Amino acid sequence: MTVPPAAADDPSATSSGATPGADPRAVGSWLAEQLDDPRWADAALSPIGAGRSNLTYRVDSPAGSVVLRRPPVGEVAATAHDMGRERRVIAALAGTPVPVPRILASADGGPPVDAACFVMELVEGVVPLRELPPGWATTEADRARVGQALVDVLVALHAVDPAAVGLADFGRPEGFMARQVRRWGTQWDAARAAGGAADPATAAELSRLSDALAASVPEAQRHAIVHGDYRIDNCLFDATDPGRIRAVLDWELCTLGDPMADLGLLLVYWCEADEHPVWKAAQRLSSPTHLPGFPRRAEVAAAYAAGSGLDLAPLPWYGAFGAFKLAVVLAGILARVHAGMVPASMADGLDGAVDPLVALGHHVLAHGLDT
Repeated sequence: MTVPPAAADDPSATSSGATPGADPRAVGSWLAEQLDDPRWADAALSPIGAGRSNLTYRVDSPAGSVVLRRPPVGEVAATAHDMGRERRVIAALAGTPVPVPRILASADGGPPVDAACFVMELVEGVVPLRELPPGWATTEADRARVGQALVDVLVALHAVDPAAVGLADFGRPEGFMARQVRRWGTQWDAARAAGGAADPATAAELSRLSDALAASVPEAQRHAIVHGDYRIDNCLFDATDPGRIRAVLDWELCTLGDPMADLGLLLVYWCEADEHPVWKAAQRLSSPTHLPGFPRRAEVAAAYAAGSGLDLAPLPWYGAFGAFKLAVVLAGILARVHAGMVPASMADGLDGAVDPLVALGHHVLAHGLDT
């Protein structure tokens, strides 16, 4: 994952005064050895992001700047936090039309952070968060190009032959979506067991949504490399050319599976200016895509279909699954906060976010993505 310096200005970012999970002295010493340059020993670390997922740090030193990535602190590492898998897919995609940073060093445990980690080159650019940065993509034409770039890179990712880049064994694409429904259902059970995940009515509706999805899993039209969390703020754009993505971020959920899952989740994250109330209530994770010039969901889907050749008929199911998956992710965060497993700050802005997503999942499954 790569993030520009400006990302530290994100209000959700961790304070740069502390680096939980990474000691600058240990990281600097390790980098000096790994990169064969003693100047790395004088390293300063700045955490980037809210720390709800794998942890990311910008590392600055007289030798230059890089990005360090490690699993969350205080959790048992699960498949979603597998540093080896994330590192492997980023390295495999180098040289393809999918923009990724270059891997510079890695460790399977022990130094420098007493956990698996890896270091990548720092790619400078713009990560669009809640609002667009001042002076960037200021015209409707520029914002249309941002939207098209998102589609083009997703199409490019799904066109990569896994075997050709050494990822033939990276997942089990057969039966992928049925397993995904079961997997996130299991995650939901774990969140409920931890306590504080949702009120009884929401719990019943989330379980009902899980059952409805399991009973109607569509047949995959294609198997592909699936990102798992593809959205506008997981992409780093060129600072002077809004129509160019310089790096795709956050590959921790990547596997082989059904590419329509990426499109469905992207559309759940997508915001429009004149939303149906069900959509508006579910959008606690705001996105700049509501601004004039960005394509509407239907236009994003149509552009993806044109580039990929896939049939959009089953897309509502994938959108409903995306809402279900995101609801479970947020329920898990809230449950871990409730149980005291992670800092309370990780739940900032998420209170009451699960119920609207569950409602959106039911709505999309019944009425489609256009209403």
